[in-house]
Amino acid sequence: MTTTSAAAAARATVYGYPRQGQGRELKKAIEGYWKGRVTAGALHATAAELRRTVWQQLAQAGLHEVPTGDFSLYDHVLDTTVMVGAVPERHRAAVEADALDGYFAMARGTQDVAPLEMTKWFDTNYHYLVPELGPDTVFTADARKQLAEFKEALALGLTARPVLVGPVTYLLLAKPAPGAPAGFDPLTLLDRLLPVYAEVLADLRAAGAPWVQLDEPALVQDRTPAELDAARRAYRELGGLADRPKLLVASYFDRLGEALPVLAKAPVDGLALDFTGPAAANLDALARVGGLPGKRLVAGVVDGRNIWVNDLEKSLATLGTLLGLADRVDVSASCSLLHVPLDASAEQDVDPQIARWLSFARQKTAELATLARGLSKGTGAIAGELAANRAVLASRAGSPLTRDPAVRTRTAAVTDADARRALPYPERAAAQRARLGLPPLPTTTIGSFPQTAELRAARADLRAGRIGADGYEDRIRAEIQEVIALQEKTGLDVLVHGEPERNDMVQYFAEQLNGYLATRHGWVQSYGTRYVRPPILAGDIARPAPMSVRWTTYAQSLTAKPVKGMLTGPVTMLAWSFVRDDQPLADTARQLALALRDEVTDLEAAGTAVIQVDEPALRETLPLRAADQGAYLAWATEAFRLTTSGVRPDTQIHTHMCYAEFGDIVQAIDDLDADVISLEAARSHMQVARELAAHGYPREAGPGVWDIHSPRVPSVAEATDLLRTGLEALPADRLWVNPDCGLKTRGRPETRASLEHLVAAARAVREELDGS
Repeated sequence: MTTTSAAAAARATVYGYPRQGQGRELKKAIEGYWKGRVTAGALHATAAELRRTVWQQLAQAGLHEVPTGDFSLYDHVLDTTVMVGAVPERHRAAVEADALDGYFAMARGTQDVAPLEMTKWFDTNYHYLVPELGPDTVFTADARKQLAEFKEALALGLTARPVLVGPVTYLLLAKPAPGAPAGFDPLTLLDRLLPVYAEVLADLRAAGAPWVQLDEPALVQDRTPAELDAARRAYRELGGLADRPKLLVASYFDRLGEALPVLAKAPVDGLALDFTGPAAANLDALARVGGLPGKRLVAGVVDGRNIWVNDLEKSLATLGTLLGLADRVDVSASCSLLHVPLDASAEQDVDPQIARWLSFARQKTAELATLARGLSKGTGAIAGELAANRAVLASRAGSPLTRDPAVRTRTAAVTDADARRALPYPERAAAQRARLGLPPLPTTTIGSFPQTAELRAARADLRAGRIGADGYEDRIRAEIQEVIALQEKTGLDVLVHGEPERNDMVQYFAEQLNGYLATRHGWVQSYGTRYVRPPILAGDIARPAPMSVRWTTYAQSLTAKPVKGMLTGPVTMLAWSFVRDDQPLADTARQLALALRDEVTDLEAAGTAVIQVDEPALRETLPLRAADQGAYLAWATEAFRLTTSGVRPDTQIHTHMCYAEFGDIVQAIDDLDADVISLEAARSHMQVARELAAHGYPREAGPGVWDIHSPRVPSVAEATDLLRTGLEALPADRLWVNPDCGLKTRGRPETRASLEHLVAAARAVREELDGS
């Protein structure tokens, strides 16, 4: 096909779309089902209506092909586990008794059965359920969900493309099942898995699917020759099938690198590639391998992970270059739009000037349709859209809202000494032990306590004007009193105020910092039914006033035990926000660190002896390519130290991380120079404690003994066993006892019971240590 005919054939599509509905109808239906208020039939009806609404909106916006199969009641990787029949043995009875309840049991666990492990989807804040595979795993095809959703779209008269997690990525994301031999590699199951994918592809073809998309984002990471050979074999086999639809292999989040020639030469019918951010390198790399002659290229030129208006002319230039490299070039976002909110037009409270700069999922689909029209019909067909786009981009580039000279002057004056504690850890530790007087194996929680319906109602009443600020603050004081009393009664050693005043650990601080803006409807899925509203970083950052000192000080007035000050760290503030793309991320991190440093200093001045600066996103934000990781870790760890290094030696600095693989950043954890770190460890059976020990980590750590993302109440014996396992790796004088994460999503009764068991476990192990 010529370049002209390739342009004329250009169409717009997306890889996936937000699932929740404008009013988070899916969350409400699922949680209603869990509580017995919504039937299974009503839940499925809500899900079907949400899918129909999305597909019709996409078609009306000008997209010529809609994705199916990307919708999920909990997680698309868990859906793949069901599709290939890789249900863990402990969940089989539940799945066979009731498929829906069994599905949720794998996601959330039950009182008797632990869920699948959960971790971050590459470098995003989306969490997936980790497949558990062993040498005895038997795969069986079950494509009922994928077939049903494709047929729903077909019945609406739409051109649809089923989207599946690819077999190589599925195996690379998996972990060895409990009891698997040491060193077992799930990728060795590829030859066993491919016939199941072949069966699913044949079923989709029989149902009328002209194309099927197979997502292989794991191939943008550094891969060994054996892993690249596995990808080569997988697509040689699947591409060579006689009974299959056309195959579109998709990758995103970064450049493909050494995997690009593997996929380009595979006998598949098209590739979908990311061309934004660091993945822009795919453009030159694709030219070097000779392009994709005779194949379809779906070009991800609109950023699917951030919320700024696309530069249409820049994207058209990229698309124009790509026209000569493939038989057909279609236009898409860089990845699924799952990672952005639904509709910027719903944000009526945002400054109108800034609102012009925003592009959420619905706006991005309009951008894609415009780009496809410009590519196929020429720029004259979209002259009005291009002129408007230039005006918006110029408005943002020249806006005084984005720059604060005082912030820039302060940031430029930072020295290396500003990011170093005055004394080394051993001397600090002695001073802290003298000040705090804690027992061995001190107990604490991560920070938040359950956000009750009454708290949410009080916050809604305040927004609606039904109560005043004084009435709202009375409610917060009463909640803090209750949380402190509960911890005192339970016997915890270091207390927290429970964060009742906080809607979200990032948004709460963002709303009090200059440079940020909050949304009212900008919900994004984090995991399952957990949705967050990432704030938007539009300008330079400063802290005009203390943000947490008043409530921390009030809580401390209620008890003689130390109460932790609780802050969100600079890297996590960035990772869980939509960041500005007009300056290096390291510069923004330093601005944030200085603003948070002021808060840490004020907490200490108010008498706070323990200050926790959470960085759960440190690992999540790690670049996917090793070549990019050193520079990131240098500025990320400096930002944390800049936040925390202004305190006295006897002030104890904590940090917290959860739900990520920590083994490859242990040196960075060490470089933070926090006095105590708490980490998720319950689902991974203390793996992180062993990784810290292997590294020789010299400071204190609290690997979690309670998995708070499951409704299960861990028994005393279970918590005790985990604690003993932790002691096999870390000495008792450096081991803390705590949950995996904050308790915001848990209920009051299970929180009380679980904390009682946690404290009982700590006391039991202390007695064992005394006896020995």
